[in-house]
Amino acid sequence: MVHAGSASAAVPRRLARTVSPVVFRRIAFAAIGVLILIVATGATVRLTGSGLGCPHWPTCTTAHALPRGYHSDIEFSNRVVSGATVLTTLVLALAAWRTRGLGRRGRWLATAVFVGTLAQAPLGAITVYYDLNPYLVITHLLLSFTLVSLAVLTLVEASRLVRGVGAPLPAIARLGGLCLSAAVVVLAVSGTLATAGGRFPGSSGSKIVPRLGSFKPEVYWHVRAVAAFGIVFLVLAAWAWTQRARYPWLLRGCAGLVAILAAQMTIGEVQFRTYGHVPWWLVLLHVVTAATLVGWTVGLAARIWRPVGAD
Repeated sequence: MVHAGSASAAVPRRLARTVSPVVFRRIAFAAIGVLILIVATGATVRLTGSGLGCPHWPTCTTAHALPRGYHSDIEFSNRVVSGATVLTTLVLALAAWRTRGLGRRGRWLATAVFVGTLAQAPLGAITVYYDLNPYLVITHLLLSFTLVSLAVLTLVEASRLVRGVGAPLPAIARLGGLCLSAAVVVLAVSGTLATAGGRFPGSSGSKIVPRLGSFKPEVYWHVRAVAAFGIVFLVLAAWAWTQRARYPWLLRGCAGLVAILAAQMTIGEVQFRTYGHVPWWLVLLHVVTAATLVGWTVGLAARIWRPVGAD
């Protein structure tokens, strides 16, 4: 027999273990931040030639668990940030299953973010053991972009829970969002291939890391992918302008994407024109902006399909 007093005391304890929608939304923002940060630190490893600075995992070398030297410091720092990223996405996944009112979509999206982030650790170890095989490096980066996208989708679900569900958009807008999502996938893949054929091999010293393809042909196709993305986006942005009174958030989202795309294209143009002596930090900005562009585009398309309540 359960006493009424003990039953009533159990209710506050269960509620104390739940997470409010507002807090979960903040955790989702934090997860996006650390996932973009790990893209930045991973790119720094490659661009400074530190990819084999710590040839063993999880320790740095067989003789020293901690790094000793410039390249090993950079590589090991990336592993430390990776650990923080795994911890943050774990909190996201656990919070998702404790958030009141969050549907299965949001919970499984958050779980997928954590599982994918956790998978990055063994993938990174395999990449090191196979001496920075370019196909593994590409997979590593594309998985990072995918995780940013999944975290953004999780944020959209959290925002729908906090602010309510917005008015549905017409089929033509949903088609535009779908086309924009496909275009950004092509854009990200072509950009990754261009980077794989670039002048930064990923490691220093006598170890030769194979390149994948040639830089200029890869850039040739990447530029066309940018043009295709731009055309799809301009069509959507033009429609958003005509519907600005009904969907002001869509026009603001398009304006933000224009700013990110303009910055990305400017950096890419400078990078191409100074290819022979381009500084590594400029390429780093290009990669980080690319991750931001992918995340913003996915978020914009997701809000078209899963509208959020008014600000």
